Amino acid sequence: MGQYHMKDVYITKIAKFLPNDPVGNDQMEARLGILNGSPSRAKNIVLRSNKIKTRYYALDENGNSTHNNAELTEAAIKNLCDDDFTVNDIELLSCGTSSPDQLLPSHAAMVHGLLKNGNLEINSASGVCCSGMNALKFGYLSVKSEQVSNAVCTGSERSSSRMTAHIFEDEMTALNRLETNPILAFEKDFLRWMLSDGAGAVLLENSPKGPISLKIEWMEGFSYAFEMETCMYSGGEKLDDGSLKPWSDYPSDQWGKQSLFSVKQDVKLLGEHILVKAVDSLKKAYDKHGITPDDVDYYLPHISSYFFKQGFYDEMKDQGVEMPWDKWFINLEKVGNIGSASIYVMLEELFHSKQLKKGDRILLFVPESARFAYTYAYLTVH
Repeated sequence: MGQYHMKDVYITKIAKFLPNDPVGNDQMEARLGILNGSPSRAKNIVLRSNKIKTRYYALDENGNSTHNNAELTEAAIKNLCDDDFTVNDIELLSCGTSSPDQLLPSHAAMVHGLLKNGNLEINSASGVCCSGMNALKFGYLSVKSEQVSNAVCTGSERSSSRMTAHIFEDEMTALNRLETNPILAFEKDFLRWMLSDGAGAVLLENSPKGPISLKIEWMEGFSYAFEMETCMYSGGEKLDDGSLKPWSDYPSDQWGKQSLFSVKQDVKLLGEHILVKAVDSLKKAYDKHGITPDDVDYYLPHISSYFFKQGFYDEMKDQGVEMPWDKWFINLEKVGNIGSASIYVMLEELFHSKQLKKGDRILLFVPESARFAYTYAYLTVH
């Protein structure tokens, strides 16, 4: 038996969909709603740190929904397709998100239902920011192993639906009734000023096409859940011992009173560990594949906030894997933190920037604070 040669996998098209007009910092609270009649105390502190200037919401000016998550994803896929590659040509649909429209059916099933493009395989990746990369990896492995000749992979979020004021109304009413200080806890309020909506999509094929294609050389993922407690969560409450009590173990009248379905983050845990574990995983990826920062021309890190940018650089420098600033490519300031879609939307901008040339090497980096996981992809321009 000769050695079996797996197919190479190329990103041949990339598209995005960002809903409605960009929302500036001074318009955010009007869109998301004011809690308890007084502006958020955390808002200005958080915005000063994250340095995001505009973001997108699937909400109109009155705070009403304009798109659900599946519709955002469908729009990105339709922007990906053209006369040469139509929705009917898709063989595999792999979708990642941390904000599906419902618990069941899966997100990919709902997107396929909107596409109405015939029989195909679907895959849904759950989790937080890494879900978009996990969706990409499923597509990558499927094309590589010749299960299919193409795959469309997506990352998408509709975070605004979990951040609008009505989500927290029951909790505010309960706090008022108890005559306690009716201010939303920082771990919930913090994320209201961090997250935004949108979707990105890539087409994977087994041969390069068009002016440039991006060959996926490898993808890696590292989880630290074996040693780290939960940091970012939704659909449960974190207990004093660090464990998570699921929403299904609470009486239904408590779901609203404790805003169990809002997204929460243990900010102290995040600050202590997110960068150290990031560089630890980065070194593991470098060592496994025999590369260093010298083998990277464009570094695309998904960072949730500019607050972490300098700290991340310093941590890399301290551990001997410094990435020079001129290799960094980030668009957080313009598009906001779109979670699992961020890496797609970043890569889409670089792909269409006309600055890539054959032979360039790109490193994608996506961290996830849920329980500390990190994913990487190494691409070369063909």
